[in-house]
Amino acid sequence: MTSPADPRPPFDPEIDAALHDERNLVVTALAPDEVDELRRRSAPPDDLDVTRGGTYALTWHLVPGPPGGPAVRVALWRPVGAAGALPLLVHLHGGGLVAGAVLDDAPAFLDLAAAAGAVLASVDYRLAPEAPYPAAVEDVYAALCWLSATAADHGIDPDRTVIAGVSAGGGLAAAAALLARDRGGPALAGQLLVCPMLDDRNDSASGRQMAGAGVWDRVANATGWQAYLGDRTGGPDVPIYAAPGRADDLTGLPPTYVDVGSAETFRDEDSAYAARIWRAGGSAELHVWAGGCHGFDFLAPAAAVSRDARAARLRWLARLLRGSGAIMDLSLAAAAPGTGTEEGSRG
Repeated sequence: MTSPADPRPPFDPEIDAALHDERNLVVTALAPDEVDELRRRSAPPDDLDVTRGGTYALTWHLVPGPPGGPAVRVALWRPVGAAGALPLLVHLHGGGLVAGAVLDDAPAFLDLAAAAGAVLASVDYRLAPEAPYPAAVEDVYAALCWLSATAADHGIDPDRTVIAGVSAGGGLAAAAALLARDRGGPALAGQLLVCPMLDDRNDSASGRQMAGAGVWDRVANATGWQAYLGDRTGGPDVPIYAAPGRADDLTGLPPTYVDVGSAETFRDEDSAYAARIWRAGGSAELHVWAGGCHGFDFLAPAAAVSRDARAARLRWLARLLRGSGAIMDLSLAAAAPGTGTEEGSRG
């Protein structure tokens, strides 16, 4: 718990109301023996939400997995009637590395893809503890390689691929970008990291401040990292492809967008990650949303700060893809997405 010397930053009033709304699934602490229950309580989005009312066609693909690993399932959405090679947004769901599913967060990212005139992909990566590191990040990297190799078959411009993720998915997106850099893999136009889970050491000032409060505190974070890394968690030999927050060399990364709430566990590790990109001479845009808890715009999508966060993501994506003719409607991402309130619980 915090001491009087470490007061917590306040929650935005609309976010605070959502945190106390009994209709919402809010996970503050999560013990290892509670993971199965969290998985059971997660509800998939509505069928119409995952096609944006039929304006996107959803197809499923079983693609070659990492060496020695199983095939990876990928969901692929393309706007109905669209022609030509479109940008690609690769989405990775949240869930603290232990929960979540391939369609989670999809409606919100479909809104973003639609506003950018992009194809959307989502990767069904394996979860811990059943499949510990490096299963999840290798699944993501294998899917990314397949999407690049088959881009022409799906009407995708491989030079305009942006990898994106929420929470654990944001950490996996950052890890996959490091793998692509170091293996000479698919070139990425950008990485969009929404409250990413980056550092297994779990000992930041913001983590200590927010212990026992909000969404996904240090107890939950320790559960996720222990499931993924086991006894290596917090130790000296954790690879940067497991915990990108440990990477000292962030040169050679694509333009990066990072956003995080001021009242959440990941605030300081996410801010430090953006700062290290700047220090390496790279391009990063950082937003720390005042009063936001972890995953605040999924927990309270209609809140003013949530609408602002979605609009800022789209503005960054618009600038990234400027000149491509891809941007269709900058107002779409500011609207409340068609996600359920369950999303606010995910790490």
